[in-house]
Order: sequence, then structure tokens, then C-alpha cells
Amino acid sequence: MRFRNIKDVFAIFLVLALIVPICSLAANKLIIYTTNYPLAYFAERIGGDHVNVEFPVPPDEDPAFWKPDEETVRQYQKADLIILNGAGYEKWTKKISLPMLRTVDTSKAYKDKLISIETNLTHSHGPKGDHSHGGTAFTTWLDFSQAAMQAEAIYQALVRKMPAQKEYFARNFGSLQDELLELDKQMMKISDNLSGTPLLASHPIYQYFARRYGLNIKMMMWEPDEDPGPAEWKKLQEALADHPAKVMLWEDKPLAESSQQLKDLGIESLVFAPCMNRSAEGNFFTVMRTNIDNLRIIHQ
Repeated sequence: MRFRNIKDVFAIFLVLALIVPICSLAANKLIIYTTNYPLAYFAERIGGDHVNVEFPVPPDEDPAFWKPDEETVRQYQKADLIILNGAGYEKWTKKISLPMLRTVDTSKAYKDKLISIETNLTHSHGPKGDHSHGGTAFTTWLDFSQAAMQAEAIYQALVRKMPAQKEYFARNFGSLQDELLELDKQMMKISDNLSGTPLLASHPIYQYFARRYGLNIKMMMWEPDEDPGPAEWKKLQEALADHPAKVMLWEDKPLAESSQQLKDLGIESLVFAPCMNRSAEGNFFTVMRTNIDNLRIIHQ
């Protein structure tokens, strides 16, 4: 390659000087694969510029019942860190091998406090087929104190991988932890007003939420985008006999017909989204703050 003058040499040297550090920086980032949106959000907040966080679940699927294809499994296996929710959340991991030293079970710190569910009932999420909510309750992060512990597990894993960045990770984790514990504090205040109030939930995903905040919730097996059907409406009527709830919590906005039929029974529909997948708007905290605001109206 022949250069016409010294200016050409200098220009090429300058371009290389700019490109190489960027490439080096990208190469030094940790590749993290996660299995639900809360974990992805926590990892992004704590890791900041030092991580690339991958959450490969399609936006229209429930991460708890999603199964990755072979290529996606290989990407998990090659990652610097694999962040799991634990509590039986990632059922697909029972059938494949993940590198143990690079895999983090974020609910391990409170494994003795996980809630077992005894049920043989199954239902379907659209075309994906039937599934059961039996086994272990897995929406652990709806107890915001547990969410803070899950964030701490991610923080500790990042420090082990990048000890030189401990101070940076600690600052980010501290900020995230403060926000999670503020949510916990707000819910504790709300729970004082809801103590003993019978509530309904459309789906059996609020076990840790109910336990932490002392809520009296009876859970159904309904989907927000499906008509529950006559049998489920009958079950609801039977439940109301000894659980006279005036509010039902939904994971997403229900069908207008379902909402109206509940209203005819004197039951208001409120959304308390678990935020398992990425929200079309906002982030984990904007969703949870909206959830809490929705609850505040119950006794207004």
C-alpha cells in the first residue's frame, strides 16, 4: 500500500487510534444472558457500561413458559454469566446443561422461604399448549425485599467477574437497592390499609406479593385476553360466598367483556403487572410504581 504524503499516514493513524479503544472496550464487556425482564433490568442497572445484557425471550411470550431453540441455548452456554431467577422459573434448564460456575441462581439466598404450590390444574396460554402453575411459586420479585436480594446476587456475580470494577458496581447496586426498598416501603404502607380486605387475582402469580404485604388474595386461573368461560365464572361465584372481594388484580388489561361482567358483580378490575417481559413503555420501576398507584385507589 503506497501513501501519497505524510497527511495520509497521519489520517489513517488517527482513525486507528479512535477505533482500537472502542473495539477493546467492547471486547472487555461481560456478555450476560438472563431469563426474565426484571433480571435483565437489574443486570443493566448494576453492570452499566461494562456489560452487554441479552434477554432473548420474544416480547409476546411468557418467559416462565418459553423454551429457547438450540442456537439460543448455545448462546446461553457461551455467556460470561447466566442469570437465572430460580424457584423453578426456568423449566427448560432441567433438560440442558449450563456451566455451573457461570450460572447464578438469584433466589438461592432465600431458597428456604420459597412457596410450594400443590395443584394439578392446568390451563393454556394461547397456542402454546397447557401448563400448570403447580410446584414452586416463581414470581419472587413481587416481594420487593426479595427483588433487592436478587439484585445483590447479580452484583456479587459481577464483582467476581470484574473485581477491578467493584466500586462502580457497588454505586449502581446501591442506587438500585434503594429504589427497590422504597417500593417495599410504599407497599408496606398500602398493606396497612388493605389488612384483611378480601381481594381476587386473575392468575396464581401473587404468592410472594401476598405473603410479604399481608394481603388476603384468592387467585383464579384466568387469562386477561381470554373469556374465562362458564365454569370459571361459576367458580368465582362460589369463591365470593366466603371471600366477598370487591377488587380483582390482573397481570394485564382484561377483555372489556370480562371487566364489565365483574363490574356487574360489584368487582373492579385493577392491573398489577408482574413485568416478566419488557414493557412497551417505561421500565421495571415505572411499571411497579403504576401498579402501586393502582392499588392506592382501593380505599380512596
